Parts: sequence; structure tokens; C-alpha cells
Amino acid sequence: MKAKRLTALLLAAGMTASLAAPYVQAEETAATPKYVFLFIGDGMTYSQFQLASSYLGAMEDDTDDEILDGNVALNFMEFDYTGSATTYDSSSFCPDSASTATSIASGYKTYSGIINMDETTTTSYTTVAEQLRDELGYKIGVISSVNLNHATPAAFYAHQASRNNYYEIGLELIESGYDYFAGGGLLKPTGADGDQADLYELAAEAGYNVVRTQAEAEEVTAEDGKTLIVTENLADSDSLSYEIDREEDEWSLADYVTKGIDVLDNDNGFFMMCEGGKIDWACHANDAATVINDVLALADAVQVAVDFAAEHPDETLIVVTGDHETGGLSIGFAGTDYDTYLDNAQNQGISFAKYDSDYVEGYLENGTSFEDAMTDVEELFGLILPENATEEENESSTLVLTEYEVEELQEAYQLTLDGYATDTEGNEVQTQGEYISYGTYTPFSVTVTHLVNNKSGICFTSYAHTGLPAAVFAQGVGAENFGGSYDNTDIHDKLISILGLTDLTA
Repeated sequence: MKAKRLTALLLAAGMTASLAAPYVQAEETAATPKYVFLFIGDGMTYSQFQLASSYLGAMEDDTDDEILDGNVALNFMEFDYTGSATTYDSSSFCPDSASTATSIASGYKTYSGIINMDETTTTSYTTVAEQLRDELGYKIGVISSVNLNHATPAAFYAHQASRNNYYEIGLELIESGYDYFAGGGLLKPTGADGDQADLYELAAEAGYNVVRTQAEAEEVTAEDGKTLIVTENLADSDSLSYEIDREEDEWSLADYVTKGIDVLDNDNGFFMMCEGGKIDWACHANDAATVINDVLALADAVQVAVDFAAEHPDETLIVVTGDHETGGLSIGFAGTDYDTYLDNAQNQGISFAKYDSDYVEGYLENGTSFEDAMTDVEELFGLILPENATEEENESSTLVLTEYEVEELQEAYQLTLDGYATDTEGNEVQTQGEYISYGTYTPFSVTVTHLVNNKSGICFTSYAHTGLPAAVFAQGVGAENFGGSYDNTDIHDKLISILGLTDLTA
């Protein structure tokens, strides 16, 4: 059930305008959609999907060695209705995922860090998913490439004063009775101190079919009832692998959507929320190549819904949006002026996280020399030391490092080996300059990805979230309501109106 990669389809077909077959649009009617797909790219706004689009437009077509002309629109970028949603919350113009997902799920603003409760944490909000379950009998599915009790997925079933109440959120996941959960592992499954009943065991006792291997997941059907699938190949922080790291036989986000349709399809209808959560994580780490690949993975997942909608054009609504922007990503870098070399990003073959775990940890253990570490960097990221560059590379490749860039790498590598200075209690303390250069990430790894970014003509301004609006794309029954400019709480309100649910925000 391996999902086809959009990039593979692109290169095979020589597509220059779209990554997907045209959507079969439903006639605009007052009908209630029977099938609702909501895709949220965590940390994804205009810059993230535009980067993925422009990257594909810059890639060399292996079939004829010609450069593709211009952008290659991702499937959801060609939906008929496009909107723009402000993302601020009650405490910041640079909000977090808990508050913004709350706005989308329940239609209310709240403080960063709070899930479906008011600013005083005394009033809980009801989510659109809960209303669909209770009022219309829809089956409900929640999918995420990160942990299933992380902020964004939690916002569709949980009500907590803190997004860090992972165990309590996990209990609410079980109590929700939703029909399908799939993605990364549950954080703190036995509580913050490891002394509480295991969430997976509690889920099984509550009637969930708890699936922990891919082989078992492949056999899941609707007849198995309520299902909780945790990816077998747990990556950093028990999440799905970054798309750039995913093995060919490892399930993608699209595969979990496909299985979700199998489990959820029924006569009453279903609602599925699917989060591309690691777009955000990669943006926090300023790893543009990994961002590109995870945006494409989300588009692959959207394609599953598009294909389903083509068979149910008068019954399906698909909405694609983001909760906030992460990283202050820009297409353009001071060091390259107006020039971009976006195809340079294809030389990176591993995420920052996997590079840390599979390589940097070994450097620290073995005291690896800078020169030996750079051998791996050249192979995995495409960056070339000037003394190792061929005559042709020196003349034509933008990936050959300058003396200034080599010094940056050497300084970051030494800091990685030595660690930061410590205070009187032995705690590492960063200077302001060190934080600006490296954030909370491994100095060497983040410097490597910064250089790949910059040599591609890409730059980040932050390791945190920013206040940019989120794009909203919609197709299908009721999609015409999502055009224009509005607040992220209006995404919830539009869904409530289209679905004929009780307006609890009035």
C-alpha cells in the first residue's frame, strides 16, 4: 500500500503545471458534506508550500536534462477556493499550536499552551469533531505524523489547561471513543512519573484495537472497530519518520489516510483530521530540505482525499490549511541577492534529526576529526570543502564552501564536541550570539543545514513561530464558503454552518 511520491509522478510524467489529476468539482449546493477531510500542515503557511512548489519547478527533469519552467503547483494549491486566516491568539501574535488548533477545532481564541479551554481554564469548549460524533453520528478519525497526544491532534478531542498534560490528554483520547487514531506514539504513556496505568492498555480495555506493527496495520478493516495505530518505525520523539528519511517499505502519512478511509467509511459519514506535524519540527530546526519533503508528504496525503472525492464529488469537502508559520522561512537570502539555487536542496539526503542520531552521536563518542565529519557532510548534504572540489565544481557548483563558511563549520563542530560554557551549578549556558547561530539545536548540524539553505537561496529568521497568516484551500461541497480573508476561528464557524451543527459559539 506504498503511497506514490508526488515527485516521482512529476519526473515520470514531465508535469509542469500540477501534481495531481484535476479535481472533480461538486456543484455548489446547500447539501451537507458526508465526508469531511481537514488537513493541517503544522507550521505551514505560504512560504512553506511555495518553497516546495518552487523547488519542484527548479528541479532537473532526469528524463531530458532540462530545467522545468517555473513553479509546479501542489495539488491543494489548485483547489477552486482560497482564503487567508489570521492566526494570533489571546496572548501573542506569534501563537502556538495548542491555541491555534483550538481556534480551528472549537472556534475560540485562548492563550498559547491551552487546549479547548478559555483563558481562565475554567470553561471547556466543544470541538467540531465532538459535535459531528454526537449530533450527526459521523465516525471520526485523527491522524498525525507526530505524537497523537501532541497539541494539534489533541485539539480535536481534549480539553486541558496545558498542552503538556500528555497523560491526561491520552486519557481523553481514549474517552473520546473516536473510531480511528493513527500516527506517532503517545507521550508519557504511563504518566509524568511513569507510575500510572499504561495508556495503551487502557485503550485496549476501552475496546480499541491497539496496533503497533505495520504488518498488523495492513490487515486492519472497519470490522475491527475502534482502532489506534502507532507507527512501528518510531523516529525522533516517537514520531513518524521525516519523509526525507522514510524507507521505501515504511508507511507514509498518505498510507495512514488510505487506511483511515477503509476504517471510517460508513453510511452516516466521517470526519478526518490529518496533521503534517513534522513540517513544524523541521522549520523549528531551520532544515529547509526536510521541510520541502514533509510538505510534499502532506500533499501526497491530500491526494488520497482528492482521489476519494473524485468518486464522491457531491458528498465530499476537503480543507487544507496551517495553524501558524514556523521559522520565518523566506525564499531569498542576503548572500545570493536575487539568485536562488533551489535544486541544491536535493543534494541533502537526511534530516537534521537522523544526522544527529546516526552520525553526530558517533562523532562525540569517538572524537571524530572535523575532516572525517566533513566527508559525511559532503556525502549526505552535498557541501564540498574547497580543497576537495574538482576544477569543474570550483567553476560551476554553488555548493563549494567559502573560507568564511568553512570557519563557521569548524567553530560549530568544536562547540559541538566541547559543549557550551557552564554556570556555577554545572548547567550549560548559551550566549546570545550562540542562540542566534544555533538555537537549541546541535551547533554542527544546524550550521550544516543553514549552509545548505543559504546556498539554495533560502533563509530562516527564527527558531520559533511567527505571526504570518495561514492559507486556506477548499474543494467540494461547501468549499465556496472558504474564500476571502478572515480569522482562524472562522474556519470552525464555516464548518459548523456547512455541516448544519449547533452553533455553540453564538
